[in-house]
Formats: sequence, C-alpha cells, structure tokens
Amino acid sequence: MSVLYRPVGWNWNKAIYDAIVIVAVVAYVLTFIHVAPLLETGAASIDDAVVRMRAFGTCAFLLLTIILSIGPLARIDRRFLPLLYNRRHLGVIACIVAVTHAMHVLNWYLAYSPTDPYLALLTSNTSFGRLAGFPFELFGVAALLVLLVQAATSHDFWLSFLTPPVWKAVHMIVYGAYASVVLHVGLGAGLASKSPALLIVVSGCAATVAGLHLWAARLGGRADAQTAPWINAGPVEAIVEGRGLVVHLSDAESIAIFRHAGRLSAIANACAHQNGPLGEGRIVDGCVTCPWHGFQYRPEDGCAPAPFTEKLATYRLKIDNGLVLVDPRPNPPGTRVEPATIGAAR
Repeated sequence: MSVLYRPVGWNWNKAIYDAIVIVAVVAYVLTFIHVAPLLETGAASIDDAVVRMRAFGTCAFLLLTIILSIGPLARIDRRFLPLLYNRRHLGVIACIVAVTHAMHVLNWYLAYSPTDPYLALLTSNTSFGRLAGFPFELFGVAALLVLLVQAATSHDFWLSFLTPPVWKAVHMIVYGAYASVVLHVGLGAGLASKSPALLIVVSGCAATVAGLHLWAARLGGRADAQTAPWINAGPVEAIVEGRGLVVHLSDAESIAIFRHAGRLSAIANACAHQNGPLGEGRIVDGCVTCPWHGFQYRPEDGCAPAPFTEKLATYRLKIDNGLVLVDPRPNPPGTRVEPATIGAAR
C-alpha cells in the first residue's frame, strides 16, 4: 500500500508485464503489415496506409478481447491471476493503440477535407438505411471515447475522488465499448475486405468473451446460497493454508474465507481500494493481501493495519462435521469475529 498518490507505481513485475505487451504489440503490427495483403484477392489495390490502419485497429480489438477475457479466466483457473494484477496497464496500452488507429484514419481519409476532420468523420457518411456502407465510424468513435475516459481515470486518484462504486460503474462501460468495436470492425473493414478472415476473427473473439463469462458465472453460481441462514462453503480441506475460498451469494455479493494458523475467518471479497478480488489473494504477515495492489486487512476484523483506516464487513463462521458454514448476513465493517478453529466443533 502507499500513503501517497504517484503517477505510476512501477515495480519489476509491472515493468516486465508492460515490456512483454509492448513487444507483442509491435510484433503483431509488423506481422500484420506484411501478411494481411496476402489474404486479399485484390492485394495490389490495397494502399499501405489502409493496411496500417487495419493493423492498429485489429490490434486494439484483440487487446480489448484479452482484457475482457482475463477476469473470467482468472476465476476459472488461478494460474491466470498474474495477468489480472496489472490489467489497467494493458487497458492504457490498448487505448494508445486505438488512438494511433484513429489518427491514421484522420490523416489518410480526412486530412484534405474542406471541413474540420473531426466534424467530417461524424457527418461524411450518412448511409443509415443500408448495411453495406452503414456509418460504422460512429461505433468506433463511441468506443474510443470510452477507452479515453477509462485510461484517463485509471489512476487511484480518480478511484478515491469518484468513490469505488462510481469508478467501477464507469469502467464497466468497457463492455459497451467492446460491442461498439465489434460493430465498427464488422461493418467497416469486415464487409470491405474480400477475405472472410477478419469477420471470422471478430466473431470468434466476441463468442470467446461471451463464452468465458458464462462459464465463469456458472462456476461461481454453484456455491450460491440455497438455504438460510448458514451457507455450506464446502469441506475444510478445500481451503489451503494462507489462501482463500470465495463464496458467492445470491445478491451478487461474495465472501472470502481464509485459513491462517489453523483458523478460519471470513470477510467481504471486494477490496475497499478498487474492489479487487481478495479471495484470489493470500495471507502475508498475518493479513489478507489484495492481489491487485497489495492492500491488506486483518482476517478477524476486516481492518487495514495502521496507519490505514479501510474496513471491510466480516462474517460469522462455524465448522460442522468437517464442513465450513458461513452466515451470509454481514457484520458492520471492522467488527471482530472470533475465528473458527479447525478441529473444534462450532
């Protein structure tokens, strides 16, 4: 945790993460520029500028697909968690790539327009009555505006200023941006291309994102509360020492149960900093540590160690015949709950 806001809190993991992404982006763009013309039957008529536009545009789309896939993948398989921790960096890079695509479009198609290029982008195509030639540019502009807003508000200052619920709501609009990008690419370059490859890739990516979210939701729903007041969270052995187990409630909230020093405690699963998934973190120095940015909370009372003041709701636990039972009714944030001792009847 950090008391001060800093523009970017880099460490070696983040630097390596960003370096890999940047190298991958450069490699993709260069490969696309050389390979894409070979997939077109009329390759000789395709301008190099158009190829570059498509290179950056498809790269931004693929990055956005990866960003929206990381969350469900991490819930399906914990081995994907390292990709989750610095996802904001990936989002900013995707925004930069999308802006580069937009600048190529403006410089090639509208640089010599008698009207302002930005106005011409929005008004030059008015073919709303037909699919072929539909003003797909509007979908691209809408998606780009969302990415710009999210990149500009990705810093912790905006999280604190807007409050976590509002900040999260703003960043959930990325799903609308993704739908706009699918329409933008599909109705634009997808229909203009003589090869079906682009439409196949766009459809496949959209189906993958939807499928992963449905899969993750189905896995999470298996632990939903069916009886009250106690929820069966499963056997004690399912909770690894120093790690957590997430229990999803019927109202979309979730609880993180942690095992530490032979005892179990339950706190709210959403980190007070940025709603990070605490249940995917681990115990460090006796505190539950958020996997996103390292914020910590004592498992028995949900309080951050001094000098920090964040507090989370806690939950009552008991162990019955080797099964962990949790009361889904939250205690007020910061309320101490005596941990359930493993091996003792509760």
